[in-house]
Amino acid sequence: MRGTGWLGALVAGALVGSFAVAGPAASAPVPAPSPHTEVVGGGPARSGQFPWVVRLSVGCAGALTAPRVVLTAAHCVDRTGYDSGITVVAGSVDQHSPGATRVRSRYVVRAAGFRDATKGDDWALIQLARPLDLPLLPRAADESYDKGMFTIMGWGATRDGSATQQRYLRTAEVPYVSDRRCGRAYRDVGHGYVASEMICAGDTERGGVDACQGDSGGPMVRRDAAGEWIQVGIVSWGLGCARRDFPGVYTQVSRYAEAIERKTRELS
Repeated sequence: MRGTGWLGALVAGALVGSFAVAGPAASAPVPAPSPHTEVVGGGPARSGQFPWVVRLSVGCAGALTAPRVVLTAAHCVDRTGYDSGITVVAGSVDQHSPGATRVRSRYVVRAAGFRDATKGDDWALIQLARPLDLPLLPRAADESYDKGMFTIMGWGATRDGSATQQRYLRTAEVPYVSDRRCGRAYRDVGHGYVASEMICAGDTERGGVDACQGDSGGPMVRRDAAGEWIQVGIVSWGLGCARRDFPGVYTQVSRYAEAIERKTRELS
């Protein structure tokens, strides 16, 4: 997955994860490539530009969705239950900044139906040991914002095949890709695509911008009608990073709006 092996790395400035695709063997069946996660093809984020994005010590990212709750990807956590082993770094684009806020996790809720990022239900919530006094990122409640141009950000790899994480937050813009086009591309190489639970984004003509290794769990956002940021996706998986024919795949937040809201209230 992107962030823990996927498809969640930033592509040379964008945010997309990547799988390693092996060439076909003489007579053996060709295994399906694995997914990825980081931002490739973008540039450095400005201080305070995305105050709700956080870094997780497990090699993923997330977004502060309530003062005491972080929304991330299910493949970034092990299970639902008490967990104080995750450190969340917030309030700075610089992971090493002495001014960044660091807080431990207390409890984790992983989507009940999660089995694998490529099969859907790739969302999770992390309850923090204490609330953070930082801006929150609202979530899309319906599909009205699930098209157009999106913004991604993360501390993941900046090129396909790299496992190097970044010290400073990077960001990029990626266009919406239809379920039909995205699903066909991934099914053709042996991966499933759940159109009702996933949303794709990326430059399918030239490539070069995407999430990558280490970006998993981070938010994909766009402006709402009032000009405010709203979360429409969660970096989930993809084939390599910023590859022309394989856009990044994100958890469709609007699909899980009610479940995420209910669990967020329980953890707040």
